[in-house]
Amino acid sequence: MLSSIGGIPYEAAKRYGDKIALVLPGRTLSYNELEGLTNRCANALISLGVKHGDRVTLYSGNCWEWIVSYYGALKMGAVINPINVMLTPTEVEFVANDCGAAIVIASHEKAVSIQNVKETSQVKDLIAFGSEALPAGILSFNEMLADSSDDYKIGDIDTDSLSTICYTSGTTGFPKGAALSHHSILLNIALTTLMHQRNEQDTGVTALPCAHVYGNVVMSAAIQYGMTLVIHAMFEETAIMQSIQDHKATLFDGVPTMYMFMLNHPELDNYDLSSLRCCTVGGQTMPKPKMEEVEQRFGCPMIEVWGMTELGGLGTTFAANGPVKHGSIGVGLPYTDVRIADAEDASKTMLSGEVGELMVKGGTVMQGYYGNEQATRDTIEADGWLHTGDLASMDEDGCIFIVDRKKDMILTSGFNVYPAEIERVVAGHPDVALVAVGSIPDEIKGELAKAYIVPKKGVSPNSQSIIDYCRERMAAYKVPRAVQFVDDLPKTSTGKVMRRELKTLDIDPGT
Repeated sequence: MLSSIGGIPYEAAKRYGDKIALVLPGRTLSYNELEGLTNRCANALISLGVKHGDRVTLYSGNCWEWIVSYYGALKMGAVINPINVMLTPTEVEFVANDCGAAIVIASHEKAVSIQNVKETSQVKDLIAFGSEALPAGILSFNEMLADSSDDYKIGDIDTDSLSTICYTSGTTGFPKGAALSHHSILLNIALTTLMHQRNEQDTGVTALPCAHVYGNVVMSAAIQYGMTLVIHAMFEETAIMQSIQDHKATLFDGVPTMYMFMLNHPELDNYDLSSLRCCTVGGQTMPKPKMEEVEQRFGCPMIEVWGMTELGGLGTTFAANGPVKHGSIGVGLPYTDVRIADAEDASKTMLSGEVGELMVKGGTVMQGYYGNEQATRDTIEADGWLHTGDLASMDEDGCIFIVDRKKDMILTSGFNVYPAEIERVVAGHPDVALVAVGSIPDEIKGELAKAYIVPKKGVSPNSQSIIDYCRERMAAYKVPRAVQFVDDLPKTSTGKVMRRELKTLDIDPGT
């Protein structure tokens, strides 16, 4: 039985050998090749002085090097810190410092953008993918592998030990690192596989980021259970549909916007998608009519999934071989308890059909927020129940329906965006006296952030200067797409801004 995530390539290579495991931009890897490369990576990290428990940050989009780095680091006992490729150098610096990263492994472009990280953190080495010439002080990943041996004997790693620190956007403006054990993620992989019946006869296509918890589960489930997985560096609807057709894919995993783009593609019906047996969608609720249209035009069932970084992947879904209720996020995973609690008193459980907070308990729940005991206590009850912050109801069949999302959170193309994080940046603009962030609807991306700004007296700021200021300091998906200048903001008697009242300030609704 597997005790660590790093053991996945080793066990898979024994069973599936020369079968194609991964099809990626620029490279196809068999199970044996993946095992050999991850061994080389493990040996290379050890030669650099990386020790068991050291944190290794991964900063890159989907590529074969990312996957090799991920399993290689975990194989030799390091703790992985996979971060969103869209984070800015400033955000990366915060995360690296917060988790205490010893090594950062990144794409060439990203490595160059953060080459000063060793001066501002405890990072000892910065390693870059690719064959391009590198500035002094950045090590070559390719050369590192070439100089290493593919002979590596994986040691014993405690399954309950820390494996991963995944950062979520912070409601206080600062991200928090969800600390996940090997057991938590391995269990999520197994339960996801069970519910969706993933197996060695399947070929999957995905453009989900490997650094995202669901993309990560999709990747590891495919490798552990002998699938062939076609991973795209980014989503482009024509390329995805062509991949499904060419590889006779049986599974596609995505977010609602991906399906929206494909449904709107004029050539959709010209592609042969008949090999698909199942599609999954998560990250954001998808309208029932659109899910039904996907089923009709793709010719396969569509299953909604719901999860959290704090769970290392899924928390609820439907079984692939059972009935599905569109509009519902499904039922709790096996061996996972879910309930709807009174939003004001978590000890009370709501009756069927009543709205409360969705709570989860079980082996997939994180250990806590790394280095943040208060946030951990605020999120996980003493008896193990995790607060999700999502308002939901449960019907008589145990199917869960999300009523409202986490308070104040904005969902943009499946990415979580917290107003406080944007407000913290905007407030630093020299012309801003006060700022609050709300959301506006978007047909493609679901929601976009909108900043309501009280300017400092005597200045005349413009919207573009605010947006440009944000682009320099945060990931693109977090940047507000609309700015409105106002005389004041709606507040409670205590002076707290009432975000739910911000829309009353709109000059034109939705602008």
